[in-house]
Amino acid sequence: MHTSAVSRPSVGVVVITRDRRQSLLHTLERLTALPERPVVVVVDNASRDGTAEAVRARYPAVRVLSPGRNLAAAGRTLGAAALRTRYVAFSDDDSWWEPGSLGRAARLLDAHPRLGLLSATVLVGAEERPDPLNSLLRNSPLGREPDLPGRSVLGFLACAAVARRAAYLQAGGFHPLLGVGGEESLLAIDLETYGWGVAHCPDVVAHHAPHTGPRPGREARVRRNALLTAWLRRPPRSALAATARLAADSRRDPAARRALAEAVRLLPAALGSRRPAPPRLERRLRLLESQA
Repeated sequence: MHTSAVSRPSVGVVVITRDRRQSLLHTLERLTALPERPVVVVVDNASRDGTAEAVRARYPAVRVLSPGRNLAAAGRTLGAAALRTRYVAFSDDDSWWEPGSLGRAARLLDAHPRLGLLSATVLVGAEERPDPLNSLLRNSPLGREPDLPGRSVLGFLACAAVARRAAYLQAGGFHPLLGVGGEESLLAIDLETYGWGVAHCPDVVAHHAPHTGPRPGREARVRRNALLTAWLRRPPRSALAATARLAADSRRDPAARRALAEAVRLLPAALGSRRPAPPRLERRLRLLESQA
């Protein structure tokens, strides 16, 4: 066997970015120093601050894809398609992987053929505070299936996920309709629809240093995407109930009002790609709702 075949990394990293050059360069410093030596692909979502040029100049081994428009979360799918590794880890321009974690993720994916995506532990900021999502995933009411290495989940943080590349592409990746903000649940549903498992694996660790400034419109996008996900994959009764809840909130909450208006605008496109989840998966979604 050729040495190159032995040494070829099994995990690649896809980073999406837009107008955050300095933050991205800091992240790439961390990613390119990892002992696993992952292939790194940056998808530049139409930055106007010289991001692509700066990356090519400082990190010539990093592949930069410039689609010429803002693909948002769907840019991760462009990056995954460009990789030839078995597994793909996702980072944002303000997140990176703890040394050794990508190797640990690859071993878990090797050992569990049905595992389509694993959700890592997230440590936030210089203080490495546990993200509140960690405990929610660790205590998922979906329990642990015998052929998966951790508790089953139907949600995760995109910048702390490692996926089986073939499973990710089979599921269609992150849906282009949703953009960034709560886009993960739909992908988890689609992976499970195709028979892949999604599990929380706390021994795999990602670091996140989120920007401290305001994030205008973030709450509205998350709530909009939750409603669109319901119309894309849930039965009519569930989607109508979610719509009624958001409409009630919109009477007093400006973010809910904006979310509802944006969801209504995008609803025809959502209905055009509607594909209700199978009954077993719908039961799991209802269990999660009952525990919320």
